Order: sequence, then C-alpha cells, then structure tokens
Amino acid sequence: MFAYLRGRILAKSNNYLILETNNVGYQIFVGEAFWSSLKVGEEQEFYLSHQVRADASDLYGFRNLAELELFQLLLSVSGVGPKSALGVLSVASIGDIREAVIRGDAALLTKVAGIGKKTAERVVLELKNKIVKSIDGASLGSAFSSGFNDELDALLALGYSLSDARNALGELDVDLKDSGERVKAALKKLSRKNQ
Repeated sequence: MFAYLRGRILAKSNNYLILETNNVGYQIFVGEAFWSSLKVGEEQEFYLSHQVRADASDLYGFRNLAELELFQLLLSVSGVGPKSALGVLSVASIGDIREAVIRGDAALLTKVAGIGKKTAERVVLELKNKIVKSIDGASLGSAFSSGFNDELDALLALGYSLSDARNALGELDVDLKDSGERVKAALKKLSRKNQ
C-alpha cells in the first residue's frame, strides 16, 4: 500500500500528474485546486490514498494529512467514490467543508459533479459526528470536550463560524455545568470579539 511519495513532476494532464521517484513514474490523481498549483519539473511530496478495485489500482494525492483524512472519511459514505471525494476537496477548503457538514448544510456538496441532493444529505448525516469527534480530539484543548457538542450546534445554528464557536467554548470556565449557561457565556465572548 502506498502512503507517501516525494519526487519530481514529469507531466500533468487533466486531473492527474506523473511523479518520478527513483526512475519510476507514478500516476497520481489530485484535486483541481492542488493540480493547478503544481508545476512540471518541481519537487513535490504527496500523501496518498491507494484505491484498489477489480479493474483499477489508483493513487490519489494530497498536500497534507488533513486532506487525506477528510478524503478517507468521505469514502466511508455509501455512494461517494474517489472521484467524487476528490471533487468535494476541490470545491472548498477543509475548514469550510467541515463547517458545512457540522451545520448540516448539504448545499456545498451538491456543487460537485456526481453528488446529488440525497448523497450530499447522506454525507452530512453520516459524517457530522465523526467530524466533530475528530475536531474535539485533535485541536480544541482540554476545556472543549465532546460534552460541548450541543453548545457547538447551538452557536453554529445562530450563524457563528465553527472556529469562532470552538474558540469561545474553549475559553469557558470549566465550572459551568449547565448547557444553557455555557451558550450564554460563549455568546458574551463572541459579542465582545465582534465589537
């Protein structure tokens, strides 16, 4: 299984490139935004997802582990294949995609060819908790626990961004036990920030 490659870009065509590493050329499919930033002849590294099917063995490349992890989460949803998942990563930033899923906004995902309304809604439904859990564990600090999911949902429903809501909740006094009180305290912090 391939997980990482570094080498020189030999050629680019449509949605893939050929990367030369130790005199071997690898065909790597990449998202549109990443593809357009790459130049033939430059050295580049790729985090890879190796997708093997009965009729193909394809490599999908990403600039960092966060993109790779989101790609793999998208693949876990029934009806989303590698090309569609790559398309999702090309439509918006990782943060915007996560925020849309957490808010329950499937509209962003329907911009991708091959993802209709029902599939987009399935992605939101199946990934919402997984994304919140991955965010909780990775970067929210000790004060922000999985017990704050309701508060996060409330702030997102009020129109605050995921990062603002997380930051406000992460700064709360850990002695606040009531969910309503935590939302009120977070709203005060957010209103002070916006003044």
